Amino acid sequence: MSFAIYPSLKDRTVFITGGASGIGADMVRAFAEQGSKVGFVDIDAERGSALANDLGQNVAFEACDLRDIDALQSAFANLKGKVGAAGVLVNNAARDDRHGWQDVTPDYYDERIAANLRHMFFATQTVAPDMIAAKGGSIVNFGSNSWMQASGGMPVYTTAKSAVHGMTRSFARDLGVHGIRVNTVVPGWVMTERQKELWVTKEDLDAQLQRQCLPVPIEPVYLARMVLFLASDDSAMCTANNFMVEGGAI
Repeated sequence: MSFAIYPSLKDRTVFITGGASGIGADMVRAFAEQGSKVGFVDIDAERGSALANDLGQNVAFEACDLRDIDALQSAFANLKGKVGAAGVLVNNAARDDRHGWQDVTPDYYDERIAANLRHMFFATQTVAPDMIAAKGGSIVNFGSNSWMQASGGMPVYTTAKSAVHGMTRSFARDLGVHGIRVNTVVPGWVMTERQKELWVTKEDLDAQLQRQCLPVPIEPVYLARMVLFLASDDSAMCTANNFMVEGGAI
């Protein structure tokens, strides 16, 4: 398979949350291959450091627990010092841990919202002033098709992910006057290593593929390619929208 090179991404600074593994790591690699300057954060210090060291001097990593907003803001300040102000923000980090609605406590609810939604708002708030000063930028938030399909077994996760779509459209309105575009990428069931280790069974995967118009497993690389497009000048008039990467699942 042959993929595009986007000239506008060369030397553009990109911040990515949750970049040490899974879809996030594929995005870090994809932007680095485009010649972008990449700063990423993740709670996994060992894997994040290894990825940054592997990719070279234009890639910087900061270990950070995104549930701690002060730590997030400090990590972004450090990345800015290393690779420059963000022209692109990818709010990717999330955890789709399964849980029953009967077992959810107020503390667990708040922690899941912090892990899957709150940090996106404050990451956007943190980078927006530099994008406004630059008179443009692109913010890509990761949603999910799980709530669209009425998936069960993780109600706080689906609550958070459905809220991402409203947040995207509100920020698109508020920041659009400054030339900043805000969009949501909507993955289907992506075959990351974590998914394979924890939840993918032959029976469940076969059932999922029957729901998809394209009956092949969705790999992380396809999400990375969509994000590259939305970060580039090629998507100059795309904002406040959902970009589905779910194989036409119904």
